[in-house]
Amino acid sequence: MRTMSPRLPDQGRHPGDADRRSHGRTLKILLVRLRLIGDVVFTTPAITALRQRFPTARISYLVELVAEPVVRGNPHLDEVIVVERPRGWRRLRYDLALAARLRRARFDLVIDFHGGPRSAWLTRATGAARRIGYALPGRGWAYTEMLPWTPALVPPRHSVENQFDLLRPLGIPGAASEVPPVEMAEDAAAATSVARRLQNAGVPADSALVVMHVSAGNPFRRWPAGHFAEVAATLARAQSSRRIIISSGPSERDSADIIAASAQSLAPDVAERILRCGEFDLAELRALVARAALYIGGDSGPMHIAATTTVPIVALFGPTLPQRSIPWRTSGTSAIGVDAGPLPCRPCHQRRCEPGDFRCLTRIEPARVIAAAEQLLHVENSRT
Repeated sequence: MRTMSPRLPDQGRHPGDADRRSHGRTLKILLVRLRLIGDVVFTTPAITALRQRFPTARISYLVELVAEPVVRGNPHLDEVIVVERPRGWRRLRYDLALAARLRRARFDLVIDFHGGPRSAWLTRATGAARRIGYALPGRGWAYTEMLPWTPALVPPRHSVENQFDLLRPLGIPGAASEVPPVEMAEDAAAATSVARRLQNAGVPADSALVVMHVSAGNPFRRWPAGHFAEVAATLARAQSSRRIIISSGPSERDSADIIAASAQSLAPDVAERILRCGEFDLAELRALVARAALYIGGDSGPMHIAATTTVPIVALFGPTLPQRSIPWRTSGTSAIGVDAGPLPCRPCHQRRCEPGDFRCLTRIEPARVIAAAEQLLHVENSRT
């Protein structure tokens, strides 16, 4: 395990530090959210609300390495604890050592936003007097207070609201209008790196960048490669100032290269406007999107990273619903969700495609995505 403290103003001290001990021992809060990037993004409004509710508390966040950049540098956190995922018997030894460390920290309050077996066990192991989590089967031993797990409700609620429910026992209101937007701090080094890479790729400084992220964590959220290529070629042709940046996760680098090449072959006269600039880590991806005119991508972690900026987003939804995962942002920040409409098999658990053809994705026509993109680009142009 390694512990990382975000870079906070005033040598890492929160502005409320001076009066933290005015009412006795500092309140120590631990937030737990393991695994997926998007789900960690969904907890960031709760971090903001907790800091507002407990301005002098010491707030720590337990997260796995893959999603650590989301909360690194968050101005409302005092500490980020990165959890490793060793395999086999090493996991048991590691978790026992981690549990002992957490117990020594003497947390007063732990909120488990995850609810998985590992996070529930670590929450219980802290020995905190208050432990809040979801009322999932077999979790009663882990928490002192449990809230309903609501993603299956009809009508569906946004995942941010579901996460925010865990703050209700603390007197924090959870009406949608009162929940802050998602947040990820800008990384200055990442922004510098992105600027340099774009310059090296010959991208003019005044370009209207369209970031198209073409990969997702599983095939249930992966739009067809040919569709992405058609959208990239059409948008590139439409305006000379545009540059389409094709990005992907490291495991789908080859697929992104193929999509970029296919788009260039569809629009050979403007092929130089369709670019691959290498791979971007999460901090760099956020920095890239922050300077873009538009982001296009499926319902995956990178889309939710994009949601922490003010850049317009076209979000593609396959087995998931926009009502649950559309970017959670301040009012006036544009996002359009595009999906295949009602299907008997949608939403699904993303374990097996019942029809076998991933129709929730393949039925999203490129023309609809192009229309949504042009709509948002027109709005963005009218503001500048």
